[in-house]
Amino acid sequence: MIRLEPAGAEALLLVLAEAPDADLPLRIAALAERIHLQLGELLTDLVPGWTTLLLHYDLLRTDHLQLAERLAPLLEAWLRDCSPAVAGRLHEIPVWYAGADLASVAQACGLSIAEVIELHSAAEYRVGAIGFAPGFAYLGELSERLALPRLATPRTRVPAGSLAIAERQTAIYPQASPGGWHLLGLCPWKLFDVRRTPPSPLALGDRVRFVPIDEARYRRELAV
Repeated sequence: MIRLEPAGAEALLLVLAEAPDADLPLRIAALAERIHLQLGELLTDLVPGWTTLLLHYDLLRTDHLQLAERLAPLLEAWLRDCSPAVAGRLHEIPVWYAGADLASVAQACGLSIAEVIELHSAAEYRVGAIGFAPGFAYLGELSERLALPRLATPRTRVPAGSLAIAERQTAIYPQASPGGWHLLGLCPWKLFDVRRTPPSPLALGDRVRFVPIDEARYRRELAV
């Protein structure tokens, strides 16, 4: 059952499921587009999550009760539409697995470094949410054999392009920033650039596979 929860004075949180599944990110993306098309004049932002959609609205145009009333038929139609979502675009992203935490992750998981790389790169991940920083795509679901809690003490600076894991998720830091995830490798691609349209190649519901590369290829692609 969908829940609508006020989130401060100017936002409404739609809780769309209790747990994520493979099709949910694309279905949430479709719902966000439908809401934007029909109610966009009332809204200032839509923020999808793994199981939620946060709507920021203009207090001069509506409130959460009026917005909830307008949303009701859209949500009913969304629930009725149970057709499988079309698979999102597949991105094959190169990674040089030489992260600062690779050896410690292997030790903590009872695996060899080669096994960590094989497990991580064998999976196909789904973009379930984008946030924390511009272009930061949360990808799931990471193998439970690699699941580790976040670092007890976050780093004050994680280099841009760092591939990292935490809990059952993986991600690439698009910019240098603080971070508390375990670092497995480096990607040579720039995954957020305000000069591009769109700035990030990854969108909600897209699929990602990581392709292991060596240091020489990493440095060649980094220089492009």
